Amino acid sequence: MDYKPVPTVVAAAPFDAAADAQTLRAAMKGLGTDEQEIIDVLAGRSNGQRQLIRAVYDAEFERDLVDDLKSELGGKFEDVIVAMMLPPVEYLCKQLHSAMAGMGTEEGTLVEILCTKSNEEMHQIVEAYEDKYQRPLAEQMCSETSGFFRRLLTLIVTGVRDGLNTPVNADEAKEQANQLYAAGEAKLGTDEEVFNRIMSHASFPQLRLVFEEYKELSGQTIEQAIKHEMSDELHEAMMAIVECVQSPAAFFANRLYKAMNGAGTDDSTLIRIIVCRSEIDLETIKLEFERIYNRTLLSAVVAETSGDYKRALTALLGAA
Repeated sequence: MDYKPVPTVVAAAPFDAAADAQTLRAAMKGLGTDEQEIIDVLAGRSNGQRQLIRAVYDAEFERDLVDDLKSELGGKFEDVIVAMMLPPVEYLCKQLHSAMAGMGTEEGTLVEILCTKSNEEMHQIVEAYEDKYQRPLAEQMCSETSGFFRRLLTLIVTGVRDGLNTPVNADEAKEQANQLYAAGEAKLGTDEEVFNRIMSHASFPQLRLVFEEYKELSGQTIEQAIKHEMSDELHEAMMAIVECVQSPAAFFANRLYKAMNGAGTDDSTLIRIIVCRSEIDLETIKLEFERIYNRTLLSAVVAETSGDYKRALTALLGAA
């Protein structure tokens, strides 16, 4: 099954960075702020265009657009707008850093960001992270995680996964499926090292083949095997890889559902996924969400949020 990512946010055409910079300045000048104007401009532009607007704004008014936005806005609304203004890789680095800062570690955030990336994307994140924080991502992660979970994330971060242009190999997929079977269901206890190696080295297209072979071989899906063989964060990380290999949209739809389900809302996950996926596959995620949960993602977001925060998210979801 080929994955067809459809975004909700695309580059505006025609586009005039200078006019947008003027509009944003006017929306923030004087008494009061025109939040709707800010949403209309920024949610209707691609991230690349937002970077151009920021550069023009800086040159024209000798002020930093992001600093101005921060001083005029507040709360979750400010979080969405600032997230939209950062280049995507820089934003993910910030999210990783804050997931590991202070007491405790947000393992779910690490899994969501790291286990869903191709090797090419991972390299960009690793480089940007060290640039920004003067510390290798792998090193910081090692001090925040442990056991086989740490081992798996370290393998992913060090970029051992085959690139997307590596041809898939059917014979190798058979062999890898055999190794997984031997390391899990076919023995007492589990050899996590084997799971870690294959799940972190094979490209996503190759893993798709491995999972098909696994089902042929064992009569069970790889998800069932992982459920039986693993627990806690390692289970979560493995499942994230499996879901992203099969359908990234379903993975993110599930994460969004969990972020809004039950008491309280996990706003940082909600913001991160909607902002980060808006230019990749948010339209596809919306369809999956509706298919799985029988309600629209838009209606779920509207029910969980309010005010300008709600307006900003729904604009990114493509609701006028």
